[in-house]
Amino acid sequence: MRIGVLTGGGDVPGLNPCIRSITLSALQRGWEVIGLKRGWQGILEIDPDDPLSIAQCTIRLDHDSVRGIDVLGGTILHSSRCDPRKTDRGDQTDRVLTILDRLGIDALVTMGGDGTLRFSAHIAELGFQIISVPKTMDNDVYGTDYCLGFSTAITRSVTMTNALRTTCASHERIGVIELFGRRSGETALLSGFLSQADRTVIAEVPADLEVLLPLLFEDKRKNPQNYAICMVSEGATIAGELATDEMSTSASQRSNVNVGTRLARAIEAHSGVGTIVQEIAYLMRAGEPDAVDRMVGFAFGAFAAQLIEEGRTGRMVCLHDGKYDSVPAATILEGTRGVSVPGMYDPGQYRANLVKVEGMPMFVY
Repeated sequence: MRIGVLTGGGDVPGLNPCIRSITLSALQRGWEVIGLKRGWQGILEIDPDDPLSIAQCTIRLDHDSVRGIDVLGGTILHSSRCDPRKTDRGDQTDRVLTILDRLGIDALVTMGGDGTLRFSAHIAELGFQIISVPKTMDNDVYGTDYCLGFSTAITRSVTMTNALRTTCASHERIGVIELFGRRSGETALLSGFLSQADRTVIAEVPADLEVLLPLLFEDKRKNPQNYAICMVSEGATIAGELATDEMSTSASQRSNVNVGTRLARAIEAHSGVGTIVQEIAYLMRAGEPDAVDRMVGFAFGAFAAQLIEEGRTGRMVCLHDGKYDSVPAATILEGTRGVSVPGMYDPGQYRANLVKVEGMPMFVY
């Protein structure tokens, strides 16, 4: 048995522990493991008749090549954002399947977010043996409660938010901290709750400035150090932006201005209070994985090998209710995942809702 491993989309901490776990689990079963570099794009760059091309786009994974990688962030296989169905040459699905066949790959473990795993589901439906591993710091892959990278992103965001408090306090400003999360606000929600930010704006609920700004101004006034912190998802929107003078730029102009900056401008225009805008951005997924992502990476990798051994391919490993499980790879096509606003968020206060804790899922599953 020869299995392939690839990582696609944005890098997150936890990928390398998963790669190590897949490799060691496969070697224990007497299998050969080939790492495919740069995700689906790397496969398309392979010429099966050119040994140099194969050498540049693949790596043999063995005990030596994965030794110690679990403490590293990112992915030793590198990554790309590529859907082979949407290339300049059109749909390249057949080419991907041909290259995998020429490489002698019997089964493939793919680690990625929505884009990478949608193509995984596509070729699984065509009969190729696939195991999908969900990873994204936004934690928004449908079909699983947890994705690799989420816990570390929260840890980084909380640490940096709390560090920024000293500057906000020194200058008596309102800090606006923007986190990645285009479709789901869970990263901002949990980071805001754990860092005890005064208010948190998530992607699922538009911010009403007439409600949010007075709350922030009151938070600042009541703070003995005269500052406040507002967490915001990058995918958040501001209701009625064009209704206020300070936001009366055209939609085309606004498209290049992030929501954190737009919110800060509104704060200053309404109050004259100074702001500090901080995008934590790529630092959320930089560096080594925390304990949770290391643990989940190891478990997802071992589980992927188990599923292949049992012939249960065309599956995505996942976590449900705190337990490891698997679902059909095509589950990702069935919906979108975001914050359950009624159960986890108070849109009137722009805060995590902990009025009723019993029966709620633990934030980090």
